[in-house]
Amino acid sequence: MLDCPNPPPVTVVLDPYDDVVHTRAALASHAPQHGRLTVHPTPGTDAALALAYDVLAALGKPVPLAGYRPLDAGPAWLIAAAWILATPITHLTLLRAHLLTPHRFRDLLALRRRTGVRLILVCHHRAMRAFLERELRQVEHSIAEASALLPEAEPASLERQASRAGRPLANRWISLPALTTLKALDDATGPCQCAAPMAADQDFFPPVMPRATETEVAWRLHRATAYPYLAAQLAVAAFTAASTTQLNTVHVRDLGPDASTVTLHDHGLRRGCMTHSVPPWARPLLRASAFLWRLGKGTSGALFSDPLGSELLPSLTAFAEHCKLRPPQPPRPKPRCGRRGRTSSVKEPERTIWPVCTAHLRLSVVGGEPDLMQGCPYPPPHTRKTIERRKKGWLPPDYGLRELRHLR
Repeated sequence: MLDCPNPPPVTVVLDPYDDVVHTRAALASHAPQHGRLTVHPTPGTDAALALAYDVLAALGKPVPLAGYRPLDAGPAWLIAAAWILATPITHLTLLRAHLLTPHRFRDLLALRRRTGVRLILVCHHRAMRAFLERELRQVEHSIAEASALLPEAEPASLERQASRAGRPLANRWISLPALTTLKALDDATGPCQCAAPMAADQDFFPPVMPRATETEVAWRLHRATAYPYLAAQLAVAAFTAASTTQLNTVHVRDLGPDASTVTLHDHGLRRGCMTHSVPPWARPLLRASAFLWRLGKGTSGALFSDPLGSELLPSLTAFAEHCKLRPPQPPRPKPRCGRRGRTSSVKEPERTIWPVCTAHLRLSVVGGEPDLMQGCPYPPPHTRKTIERRKKGWLPPDYGLRELRHLR
């Protein structure tokens, strides 16, 4: 179990007249990417679960959480702690702290002890409640005036417009060639504890995403789910071109220092066990998944599984479609024209095709495998020789299935 031995002192900010200027200043200071989190509690409820959901919502995660007992607040607080540890959050400001109940305050102190975050309580009342004064005597704290810590905030409309303009791929379907090899027919093997070489040393180079695509994928994965292991699993598939069989072999011990590398294991059907470098945008996702294991169980289990025992979660392909991420699809058929020569305006929803690609399997293994690509294009070359031949405009003759050369 993770525990901070010397968490920062609690800061109590007194706003006796409930000035809207101080509330706006606290809300304007909300910047998770810069380490500052401002939580505005949901009014009309004193449940600890609701406050945990408010913290997750401030982190940009969708709530409520499914798969746990309806009134159990423990998983929500642990998941919030995992995200705080994995991201650069150092300050947590809570508004309406004068309405805190004893059990909610103890949960906040537990979150502070687990993560080492600096807790700032803004009391919009002339005096603190008696229980809060009593509980604060047992922890290190300081009291400050709102006029000193929460000055008038500047309008943030320009920053919001800039953030919206910075997403050219918003609300679009993104085709990732690395997801072409996600589905697999083989089963996962037992746990492996080998010292796997780097993927480049094994002559394996997964597809590289453009910078704009990488930024958008990271944005969607951070906001599509509160379950870190689900977002981390799809992120690893996006930058390693791994199959579900390989993803199921990853344990917490396979994650390198500060999530800089991740090791995927294989029992000989592909190129063997390999270690991949983790791009910076995916490291918080992997760190959150590992921290959840250390907070929940204190042991090393399967990295892309829930140590808290959630149920009824979506499959990885369903989650990818929810994020509007998919492998490249077959060419669209020509639109049908009506009797008068006009194109039909009614468009049927397109079903995402998830092929079963054997391009990364050894040729000795795929000799008798049928073509299950369903019209989807094959992934790009993944070895030095085939990549160089593709750059020169040649079709790599030794890439993919031999019996399918004439189809490419």
